[in-house]
Amino acid sequence: MGNVSHAFCAIYRWRLHPGSEEAFVQAWSRITQLLLAERGSLGSRLHRGPDDLWYSYTQWPSAEAKAEGLARASVDPEAWRVLRECIAESLPELVLEPIFDFLAPLPRGDV
Repeated sequence: MGNVSHAFCAIYRWRLHPGSEEAFVQAWSRITQLLLAERGSLGSRLHRGPDDLWYSYTQWPSAEAKAEGLARASVDPEAWRVLRECIAESLPELVLEPIFDFLAPLPRGDV
C-alpha cells in the first residue's frame, strides 16, 4: 500500500454575525495560507454547513506542531482581528487523531 500519510486533525465550528461571511472567508483564507506556508500546517478546508455553521477541517503533522504553530506570534494580526469580530459563537473544537487522509500529500515516488 506504500506510505499512508496521517495527521492530527481538528474541526472548528463557528456561527457568524449576519453579513460578515465575506470578511470571515477573506480573513480565514489569509491566515490559513500563512499557516500552510510558514507554520507547518498541512492545510485546511472551509465550508458552510446546512445548519448555518461554518466548519474548518485542519491538518497538522502532530498535536505538538499545531500548538507550536498557533502559539507563536500571529502570522497576520489584522486578519485575526477581523476573524474574531465576525464570529458570533465558537463551538468546541473536535479532534480526530490519528486520521488517515488520502488527500494529504504523499512522499514522491508513492502511487
